Amino acid sequence: MKKFQAIIHFSMDDEFMSLVPSHRTYINHLMNKGIIDSYAVSMETQTCWITMNTDNRETAESHLNKSPLHKYWTFSIEELFVYDSQHYRLPAVQLN
Repeated sequence: MKKFQAIIHFSMDDEFMSLVPSHRTYINHLMNKGIIDSYAVSMETQTCWITMNTDNRETAESHLNKSPLHKYWTFSIEELFVYDSQHYRLPAVQLN
């Protein structure tokens, strides 16, 4: 399994906002299946970053295209060589 970073730029209108709840349901489904590791959105720049676990770039793109919001997006997908975060580290030892 490889890791990919999707960088999504979007535009919003009233229909976009009405699709957000179903989009969040879809994102939560992919997170629960372990396909999405992280999901972040900036309303300031209308950009979204999604870190995904898939076998290849085409599969990652296929998942993105199934979102109810896909028609509002332009995106690029990059394969990651290194991905590190606090969530992948062991908890700090605290002596009592």
